[in-house]
Amino acid sequence: MSIECKEFGYWQGYRCHLVTLKNKSGLSAAFTDFGAAVQSLCVPDKDGKLADVVLGYDTLDEYVKGDYCHGATIGRYANRIGGAKFTLNGKEYKLAENDNGNSLHGGGFGYNKRLWTIEELSDGDEPAVTFGLTSPDGEEHFPGTVKLKVTFTLLENGLHIRYNAVSDKDTILNLTNHSYFNLKGEGEGDIKDHIVKINAAKYTPVDGELIPTGVMAYVTGTAFDFQSPKPVRTDMDNGRLPDGYDHNFVLGEGKQMRTAAVVTEPVSGRVMTVRTDKPAIQLYIGIGLKGETGKGGHKYDKYAGLCLESQYCPDSPNKPQFGSCVLKAGEEYCFTTSYTFSIADD
Repeated sequence: MSIECKEFGYWQGYRCHLVTLKNKSGLSAAFTDFGAAVQSLCVPDKDGKLADVVLGYDTLDEYVKGDYCHGATIGRYANRIGGAKFTLNGKEYKLAENDNGNSLHGGGFGYNKRLWTIEELSDGDEPAVTFGLTSPDGEEHFPGTVKLKVTFTLLENGLHIRYNAVSDKDTILNLTNHSYFNLKGEGEGDIKDHIVKINAAKYTPVDGELIPTGVMAYVTGTAFDFQSPKPVRTDMDNGRLPDGYDHNFVLGEGKQMRTAAVVTEPVSGRVMTVRTDKPAIQLYIGIGLKGETGKGGHKYDKYAGLCLESQYCPDSPNKPQFGSCVLKAGEEYCFTTSYTFSIADD
Protein backbone atom coordinates (compact mmCIF):
# COMPACT_ATOMS: atom_id res chain seq x y z
CA MET A 1 0.00 0.00 0.00
CA SER A 2 2.86 2.31 -0.81
CA ILE A 3 4.73 3.77 -3.75
CA GLU A 4 8.31 4.96 -3.79
CA CYS A 5 9.84 6.70 -6.80
CA LYS A 6 13.56 7.43 -6.68
CA GLU A 7 16.36 8.34 -9.04
CA PHE A 8 17.97 5.34 -10.76
CA GLY A 9 20.70 7.16 -12.69
CA TYR A 10 21.08 9.06 -15.96
CA TRP A 11 20.96 7.86 -19.56
CA GLN A 12 22.02 10.25 -22.34
CA GLY A 13 21.39 13.16 -19.99
CA TYR A 14 17.90 12.02 -18.97
CA ARG A 15 17.06 11.10 -15.40
CA CYS A 16 15.78 7.53 -14.98
CA HIS A 17 13.72 6.25 -12.09
CA LEU A 18 13.01 3.17 -10.04
CA VAL A 19 9.39 2.83 -8.87
CA THR A 20 8.70 0.40 -6.03
CA LEU A 21 5.17 -0.79 -5.22
CA LYS A 22 4.22 -2.59 -1.99
CA ASN A 23 0.87 -3.99 -0.89
CA LYS A 24 -0.72 -5.15 2.35
CA SER A 25 -0.01 -8.80 1.51
CA GLY A 26 3.71 -8.14 1.79
CA LEU A 27 4.41 -8.42 -1.92
CA SER A 28 6.63 -5.83 -3.54
CA ALA A 29 7.73 -5.09 -7.08
CA ALA A 30 10.08 -2.52 -8.60
CA PHE A 31 10.06 -1.10 -12.12
CA THR A 32 12.37 1.15 -14.10
CA ASP A 33 11.27 3.58 -16.77
CA PHE A 34 14.28 2.49 -18.81
CA GLY A 35 12.69 -0.21 -20.93
CA ALA A 36 9.49 -0.15 -18.81
CA ALA A 37 11.06 -3.12 -17.06
CA VAL A 38 10.24 -5.27 -14.04
CA GLN A 39 13.35 -4.91 -11.88
CA SER A 40 12.21 -7.08 -8.95
CA LEU A 41 9.21 -9.08 -7.79
CA CYS A 42 9.25 -10.41 -4.22
CA VAL A 43 6.79 -13.15 -3.25
CA PRO A 44 6.63 -15.61 -0.31
CA ASP A 45 7.50 -19.30 -0.28
CA LYS A 46 5.70 -22.05 1.66
CA ASP A 47 7.24 -20.78 4.92
CA GLY A 48 6.31 -17.18 4.24
CA LYS A 49 9.87 -16.19 3.33
CA LEU A 50 10.02 -13.51 0.65
CA ALA A 51 12.37 -13.84 -2.31
CA ASP A 52 12.87 -11.92 -5.53
CA VAL A 53 11.81 -14.28 -8.32
CA VAL A 54 12.88 -12.30 -11.41
CA LEU A 55 16.37 -11.91 -12.85
CA GLY A 56 17.73 -8.42 -13.39
CA TYR A 57 20.32 -5.83 -12.44
CA ASP A 58 21.06 -3.51 -9.53
CA THR A 59 22.07 -0.50 -11.62
CA LEU A 60 20.83 1.47 -14.60
CA ASP A 61 24.17 1.11 -16.36
CA GLU A 62 23.75 -2.67 -16.38
CA TYR A 63 20.30 -2.35 -17.98
CA VAL A 64 21.72 0.00 -20.62
CA LYS A 65 24.58 -2.37 -21.49
CA GLY A 66 22.75 -5.68 -21.00
CA ASP A 67 21.76 -7.86 -23.94
CA TYR A 68 19.13 -10.09 -22.33
CA CYS A 69 16.04 -7.83 -22.05
CA HIS A 70 15.63 -8.59 -18.34
CA GLY A 71 12.06 -7.71 -17.33
CA ALA A 72 11.65 -5.31 -20.24
CA THR A 73 8.65 -4.35 -22.33
CA ILE A 74 9.37 -5.65 -25.84
CA GLY A 75 8.27 -4.09 -29.13
CA ARG A 76 7.45 -2.96 -31.72
CA TYR A 77 7.31 -6.67 -32.55
CA ALA A 78 8.25 -9.21 -29.90
CA ASN A 79 10.01 -12.37 -31.06
CA ARG A 80 11.16 -12.92 -34.66
CA ILE A 81 10.16 -11.70 -38.10
CA GLY A 82 11.70 -13.92 -40.76
CA GLY A 83 13.98 -12.26 -43.30
CA ALA A 84 13.56 -8.99 -41.37
CA LYS A 85 10.77 -7.90 -43.71
CA PHE A 86 7.01 -7.99 -44.14
CA THR A 87 4.37 -6.66 -46.50
CA LEU A 88 1.44 -4.54 -45.34
CA ASN A 89 -1.20 -3.02 -47.61
CA GLY A 90 0.90 -3.97 -50.63
CA LYS A 91 4.08 -2.28 -49.41
CA GLU A 92 7.17 -4.15 -48.27
CA TYR A 93 8.93 -2.94 -45.14
CA LYS A 94 12.58 -3.91 -44.64
CA LEU A 95 13.59 -4.08 -40.98
CA ALA A 96 16.89 -4.12 -39.15
CA GLU A 97 18.59 -7.50 -39.23
CA ASN A 98 19.72 -8.22 -35.67
CA ASP A 99 19.30 -12.01 -35.47
CA ASN A 100 20.93 -14.06 -38.23
CA GLY A 101 19.27 -12.08 -41.00
CA ASN A 102 15.98 -11.83 -39.12
CA SER A 103 14.42 -9.16 -36.92
CA LEU A 104 14.20 -9.90 -33.20
CA HIS A 105 12.34 -7.96 -30.49
CA GLY A 106 11.86 -4.79 -32.52
CA GLY A 107 15.33 -4.49 -34.05
CA GLY A 108 18.48 -2.76 -32.87
CA PHE A 109 16.68 -0.04 -30.90
CA GLY A 110 13.67 -1.79 -29.45
CA TYR A 111 11.43 -0.55 -26.68
CA ASN A 112 13.62 -2.31 -24.11
CA LYS A 113 16.33 0.29 -24.81
CA ARG A 114 14.06 3.33 -24.69
CA LEU A 115 13.37 5.72 -21.83
CA TRP A 116 9.64 5.66 -21.15
CA THR A 117 7.77 8.37 -19.24
CA ILE A 118 6.01 7.81 -15.94
CA GLU A 119 2.42 8.63 -16.87
CA GLU A 120 0.62 7.78 -13.65
CA LEU A 121 1.19 6.43 -10.15
CA SER A 122 -1.82 4.95 -8.37
CA ASP A 123 -1.76 4.06 -4.65
CA GLY A 124 -4.23 1.91 -2.74
CA ASP A 125 -4.78 -1.78 -2.12
CA GLU A 126 -3.50 -2.52 -5.64
CA PRO A 127 -0.82 0.11 -6.38
CA ALA A 128 0.12 0.66 -10.00
CA VAL A 129 2.48 2.50 -12.31
CA THR A 130 1.83 3.41 -15.95
CA PHE A 131 4.66 4.06 -18.39
CA GLY A 132 4.20 5.78 -21.75
CA LEU A 133 6.16 5.93 -25.00
CA THR A 134 5.68 7.44 -28.44
CA SER A 135 7.25 5.37 -31.22
CA PRO A 136 7.51 7.57 -34.33
CA ASP A 137 6.58 6.64 -37.88
CA GLY A 138 9.53 4.92 -39.54
CA GLU A 139 11.32 3.99 -36.33
CA GLU A 140 13.22 0.77 -37.06
CA HIS A 141 11.38 1.06 -40.43
CA PHE A 142 7.96 0.19 -38.96
CA PRO A 143 5.04 2.29 -40.27
CA GLY A 144 2.91 4.55 -38.12
CA THR A 145 3.42 6.71 -35.06
CA VAL A 146 2.32 4.54 -32.16
CA LYS A 147 1.43 5.91 -28.73
CA LEU A 148 1.86 3.22 -26.09
CA LYS A 149 1.10 2.69 -22.45
CA VAL A 150 1.92 -0.24 -20.20
CA THR A 151 0.42 -0.44 -16.72
CA PHE A 152 1.87 -2.65 -14.00
CA THR A 153 -0.52 -3.34 -11.11
CA LEU A 154 0.61 -5.12 -7.96
CA LEU A 155 -2.23 -7.47 -7.09
CA GLU A 156 -2.80 -9.08 -3.71
CA ASN A 157 -1.12 -12.19 -5.10
CA GLY A 158 0.99 -11.10 -8.06
CA LEU A 159 1.44 -8.80 -11.02
CA HIS A 160 -1.00 -7.67 -13.70
CA ILE A 161 0.21 -6.06 -16.94
CA ARG A 162 -2.03 -4.12 -19.34
CA TYR A 163 -0.83 -2.94 -22.74
CA ASN A 164 -2.61 -0.12 -24.61
CA ALA A 165 -1.65 1.50 -27.91
CA VAL A 166 -3.01 3.41 -30.87
CA SER A 167 -1.38 4.13 -34.25
CA ASP A 168 -2.02 6.86 -36.83
CA LYS A 169 -1.32 4.39 -39.67
CA ASP A 170 -1.90 0.70 -40.19
CA THR A 171 1.02 -1.13 -38.61
CA ILE A 172 1.95 -4.35 -36.89
CA LEU A 173 2.29 -4.49 -33.12
CA ASN A 174 3.19 -7.26 -30.71
CA LEU A 175 4.09 -6.27 -27.15
CA THR A 176 5.21 -8.58 -24.37
CA ASN A 177 7.16 -8.64 -21.12
CA HIS A 178 10.53 -10.40 -21.01
CA SER A 179 10.89 -11.28 -17.32
CA TYR A 180 13.01 -14.32 -16.49
CA PHE A 181 11.50 -16.17 -13.52
CA ASN A 182 13.22 -18.44 -11.04
CA LEU A 183 10.75 -19.48 -8.36
CA LYS A 184 13.57 -20.58 -6.04
CA GLY A 185 14.73 -16.96 -6.13
CA GLU A 186 16.90 -15.17 -8.66
CA GLY A 187 20.47 -16.42 -8.59
CA GLU A 188 19.51 -19.68 -6.84
CA GLY A 189 20.59 -22.14 -9.51
CA ASP A 190 18.78 -23.28 -12.64
CA ILE A 191 15.11 -23.83 -13.46
CA LYS A 192 15.32 -27.34 -14.92
CA ASP A 193 13.40 -28.84 -11.99
CA HIS A 194 10.57 -26.32 -12.29
CA ILE A 195 7.39 -28.20 -13.18
CA VAL A 196 5.57 -26.62 -16.12
CA LYS A 197 2.05 -27.02 -17.46
CA ILE A 198 1.07 -25.20 -20.66
CA ASN A 199 -2.54 -25.29 -21.82
CA ALA A 200 -1.73 -25.63 -25.50
CA ALA A 201 -2.55 -28.51 -27.81
CA LYS A 202 -0.42 -27.05 -30.61
CA TYR A 203 2.94 -25.34 -31.08
CA THR A 204 4.72 -23.75 -34.04
CA PRO A 205 7.74 -25.81 -35.22
CA VAL A 206 10.76 -23.75 -36.29
CA ASP A 207 13.69 -23.97 -38.67
CA GLY A 208 17.35 -23.72 -37.70
CA GLU A 209 17.05 -19.96 -37.20
CA LEU A 210 13.97 -20.32 -34.95
CA ILE A 211 11.61 -18.98 -37.62
CA PRO A 212 8.28 -20.88 -37.69
CA THR A 213 7.80 -23.16 -40.67
CA GLY A 214 4.18 -22.05 -40.94
CA VAL A 215 2.67 -25.21 -39.49
CA MET A 216 0.71 -25.47 -36.25
CA ALA A 217 1.58 -28.97 -35.05
CA TYR A 218 0.01 -30.98 -32.25
CA VAL A 219 2.19 -31.35 -29.16
CA THR A 220 0.94 -34.84 -28.27
CA GLY A 221 3.77 -37.36 -28.32
CA THR A 222 6.48 -34.70 -28.64
CA ALA A 223 8.88 -32.95 -26.30
CA PHE A 224 6.55 -29.94 -26.50
CA ASP A 225 3.69 -31.63 -24.69
CA PHE A 226 3.17 -29.76 -21.42
CA GLN A 227 -0.56 -30.45 -21.26
CA SER A 228 0.22 -32.53 -18.18
CA PRO A 229 2.75 -30.99 -15.77
CA LYS A 230 6.35 -32.11 -16.15
CA PRO A 231 9.80 -30.83 -15.10
CA VAL A 232 11.54 -28.67 -17.68
CA ARG A 233 14.42 -31.12 -17.73
CA THR A 234 12.38 -34.21 -18.68
CA ASP A 235 12.84 -34.13 -22.45
CA MET A 236 16.24 -32.49 -22.17
CA ASP A 237 17.66 -35.32 -20.06
CA ASN A 238 16.17 -38.09 -22.21
CA GLY A 239 17.71 -36.59 -25.36
CA ARG A 240 14.52 -35.62 -27.18
CA LEU A 241 15.32 -31.89 -26.90
CA PRO A 242 18.79 -31.64 -25.30
CA ASP A 243 19.21 -27.85 -25.46
CA GLY A 244 15.74 -27.07 -24.19
CA TYR A 245 13.04 -24.61 -25.12
CA ASP A 246 12.72 -21.41 -27.09
CA HIS A 247 9.38 -22.22 -28.66
CA ASN A 248 5.92 -20.78 -29.19
CA PHE A 249 2.73 -22.46 -27.98
CA VAL A 250 -0.69 -21.74 -29.47
CA LEU A 251 -3.38 -20.90 -26.91
CA GLY A 252 -6.34 -20.07 -29.15
CA GLU A 253 -8.14 -16.97 -30.30
CA GLY A 254 -7.00 -13.65 -28.86
CA LYS A 255 -9.10 -11.34 -26.68
CA GLN A 256 -10.17 -14.29 -24.51
CA MET A 257 -8.66 -14.38 -21.02
CA ARG A 258 -7.39 -17.86 -20.16
CA THR A 259 -4.91 -19.71 -17.99
CA ALA A 260 -1.95 -20.20 -20.30
CA ALA A 261 0.57 -21.86 -17.99
CA VAL A 262 1.24 -22.97 -14.43
CA VAL A 263 4.77 -23.31 -13.04
CA THR A 264 5.57 -25.07 -9.75
CA GLU A 265 8.89 -25.06 -7.90
CA PRO A 266 8.91 -28.09 -5.56
CA VAL A 267 11.41 -26.91 -2.92
CA SER A 268 10.00 -23.43 -2.23
CA GLY A 269 6.44 -24.51 -2.91
CA ARG A 270 5.87 -21.42 -5.05
CA VAL A 271 3.35 -21.76 -7.87
CA MET A 272 3.08 -19.17 -10.66
CA THR A 273 -0.05 -19.01 -12.80
CA VAL A 274 0.09 -17.11 -16.10
CA ARG A 275 -3.15 -15.82 -17.57
CA THR A 276 -3.45 -13.83 -20.79
CA ASP A 277 -5.78 -12.84 -23.62
CA LYS A 278 -2.99 -13.05 -26.20
CA PRO A 279 -3.28 -15.99 -28.66
CA ALA A 280 0.13 -17.55 -27.95
CA ILE A 281 2.94 -17.79 -25.43
CA GLN A 282 6.69 -18.35 -25.78
CA LEU A 283 8.55 -20.63 -23.39
CA TYR A 284 12.21 -19.64 -23.24
CA ILE A 285 14.51 -21.16 -20.64
CA GLY A 286 17.51 -18.83 -20.77
CA ILE A 287 19.52 -20.84 -23.28
CA GLY A 288 21.51 -17.75 -24.22
CA LEU A 289 22.51 -16.68 -20.71
CA LYS A 290 26.30 -16.83 -20.35
CA GLY A 291 27.23 -16.21 -16.74
CA GLU A 292 26.63 -12.47 -16.59
CA THR A 293 26.54 -10.77 -13.21
CA GLY A 294 23.04 -9.86 -12.01
CA LYS A 295 21.50 -8.59 -8.81
CA GLY A 296 23.50 -9.07 -5.64
CA GLY A 297 26.51 -10.27 -7.62
CA HIS A 298 24.67 -13.44 -8.65
CA LYS A 299 25.86 -15.21 -11.79
CA TYR A 300 23.16 -15.92 -14.33
CA ASP A 301 24.33 -19.01 -16.14
CA LYS A 302 22.46 -20.91 -18.84
CA TYR A 303 18.96 -21.92 -17.62
CA ALA A 304 19.04 -19.45 -14.70
CA GLY A 305 15.48 -18.35 -15.46
CA LEU A 306 12.51 -19.08 -17.68
CA CYS A 307 10.31 -16.71 -19.63
CA LEU A 308 6.64 -17.12 -20.48
CA GLU A 309 6.02 -14.33 -22.98
CA SER A 310 2.43 -13.73 -24.09
CA GLN A 311 2.37 -12.74 -27.75
CA TYR A 312 1.18 -13.23 -31.28
CA CYS A 313 2.83 -16.18 -32.98
CA PRO A 314 6.35 -15.39 -34.23
CA ASP A 315 6.57 -14.25 -37.86
CA SER A 316 2.81 -13.65 -37.97
CA PRO A 317 3.28 -10.74 -40.42
CA ASN A 318 4.51 -13.33 -42.96
CA LYS A 319 2.26 -16.21 -41.89
CA PRO A 320 -1.40 -15.19 -42.39
CA GLN A 321 -2.50 -18.65 -41.22
CA PHE A 322 -1.33 -17.61 -37.72
CA GLY A 323 -3.89 -14.79 -37.54
CA SER A 324 -3.53 -11.06 -37.98
CA CYS A 325 -1.21 -8.92 -35.87
CA VAL A 326 -2.17 -5.76 -37.77
CA LEU A 327 -3.21 -2.73 -35.75
CA LYS A 328 -5.47 -0.58 -37.91
CA ALA A 329 -5.08 3.18 -37.78
CA GLY A 330 -7.11 4.65 -34.96
CA GLU A 331 -8.04 1.32 -33.41
CA GLU A 332 -7.00 0.47 -29.86
CA TYR A 333 -4.53 -2.26 -29.07
CA CYS A 334 -5.38 -3.67 -25.63
CA PHE A 335 -4.09 -6.90 -24.12
CA THR A 336 -3.43 -8.11 -20.59
CA THR A 337 -1.27 -10.71 -18.88
CA SER A 338 -1.03 -11.63 -15.21
CA TYR A 339 1.50 -13.57 -13.18
CA THR A 340 -0.02 -14.65 -9.88
CA PHE A 341 1.50 -16.69 -7.08
CA SER A 342 0.29 -19.28 -4.62
CA ILE A 343 1.65 -22.19 -2.59
CA ALA A 344 1.50 -25.78 -3.78
CA ASP A 345 -0.67 -28.22 -1.87
CA ASP A 346 1.32 -30.70 0.21
